Amino acid sequence: MNQGKYIFSQLMSLISHKQFQTLVHRCKGDYKVKDFSCWKQYLCMAFGQLTHRESLSDTMLCLKANADKLYHLGIGDVDAKSTLSTANENRSYLIYYDLSMLLIQQAKQLYLGNSDLEVDLENNVFAIDATTINLCLSTFYWATFRSTKGGIKLHTRLDLKTSIPEFIYFSTASVHNVKALNFIFFEANSFYIMDRGYIDYKWLYKIDCCEAFYITRAKDNMNCRRVKSYPCDKPGGVLCDQSVLLNNYYAARDYPKKIRRIKFYDPESGKTFIFLTNNFHLKATEVAQLYKHR
Repeated sequence: MNQGKYIFSQLMSLISHKQFQTLVHRCKGDYKVKDFSCWKQYLCMAFGQLTHRESLSDTMLCLKANADKLYHLGIGDVDAKSTLSTANENRSYLIYYDLSMLLIQQAKQLYLGNSDLEVDLENNVFAIDATTINLCLSTFYWATFRSTKGGIKLHTRLDLKTSIPEFIYFSTASVHNVKALNFIFFEANSFYIMDRGYIDYKWLYKIDCCEAFYITRAKDNMNCRRVKSYPCDKPGGVLCDQSVLLNNYYAARDYPKKIRRIKFYDPESGKTFIFLTNNFHLKATEVAQLYKHR
């Protein structure tokens, strides 16, 4: 006979109930609530997520099938699906948004000093990217993408030191990657590594104005002029290291400052890459190494 706590209860005990209630009081989540509290709502949704339920109906059905264990899981009596659905619809999402940010900060502390980055940096290092998730248009009629194809796009900001996603945003598949930058907060002295799909000089300049650093790859049609050249580590694969200014009128207007341009040969792939960054302190090989981690 089981003498210990259920695994679900052990997982939920990692979350401070006191901190959770502080978030609930801040958003008045339990205002005029008699029985189905925000904590109980969270336990039901967490149970559905951890047990891979496909819907609210599936979640409540599974809970009812284990009614004799719900007291030990901390949930208590099973409520109707409509109760959970109404709570999800009407209660502030900020309770669970703030909770996720709190848990992310706690999880990051566990990885301090255990980073897999080969570049020794005290700064935070983030990768920003997006991926398209294909969906059947006849089933997900709302996920319009092309005439015969449906899909949504997942935009993510990933902490490369901890492998923890700190930002997730879903959009229609036709939304350009750059649009997601409208919802991302850029931290000073942090590195943001992006591919060429995020080349927008107005946004790169905003990152620079936030005193943050970006690393990306140049597009083939980039028009610029060299201002200064720096010593190159050619045995390390650095073909050139320059500061440049943009030539095109609109590009130069959007980004009036110097950009560091690094041409790097990767012997492993046999390819040549051109990196752009606003950081002039790192070694060129370190810039290339950071992009490789992306």
